[in-house]
Amino acid sequence: MWYQTFVTVFTTVFIAEIGDKTQLATMLFSTNDQHSRWVIFAASSCALVLAAGIGVLAGQVIGKFVPEKVLHIAAGVGFIAIGVLTLVRSGT
Repeated sequence: MWYQTFVTVFTTVFIAEIGDKTQLATMLFSTNDQHSRWVIFAASSCALVLAAGIGVLAGQVIGKFVPEKVLHIAAGVGFIAIGVLTLVRSGT
């Protein structure tokens, strides 16, 4: 059912965005009284919708040429590589 996909995607993205750079940037803009909170909310919402749209389109295009299992492995290797690089760089 569509709602199972909706709940899964919503929960995953929501948890991933909490404390992320985009949320911190939005909070930073909100600290300035010169900016309307509704303008900041609308602008950040539009940016997130556009970014998600690009992600969906890119995923559909890539998914036509690369098997899902290969994408999962590549994503896992990428996350591990970023983690290792972060650990190595923090030790200097």
